[in-house]
Amino acid sequence: MKKDIHPKYFSEAKIICACGNVITTGSVKEEMKVEVCSACHPFYTGKKRVVDTAGRVDRFKKRMEKSEQLLADKMKRAEAKKPARIATPARSAASAAGWQSVAGGKPAVKAAKPAKPVAKKKVAKKKVARKTAK
Repeated sequence: MKKDIHPKYFSEAKIICACGNVITTGSVKEEMKVEVCSACHPFYTGKKRVVDTAGRVDRFKKRMEKSEQLLADKMKRAEAKKPARIATPARSAASAAGWQSVAGGKPAVKAAKPAKPVAKKKVAKKKVARKTAK
């Protein structure tokens, strides 16, 4: 075996729980701190206890408020980027129908050409010989 590769072993290591219980055991760490031990764990004690580690509900609410704020800021920036619409006078019936002017008589937008009918490909039918019972 190689020498000096093993960590130092403490035969009188202490495990200190948040409830105040101290357990002495052997370990490579001299002192350990834990949140729950066998003296205060609900499974072993039979008592119901809500364990809210580091305020999970509070952290969730804080994240939700932050995401809502970011979304609101994003919407404001998107509204600011949109160009302002210019107020125009009401259109006449001719211009609303697509004509530049009544006097000129030219359409503002060319009408689309009607689609040409697609020629169908002729498919040769296979002749199937029928067998008849004689």
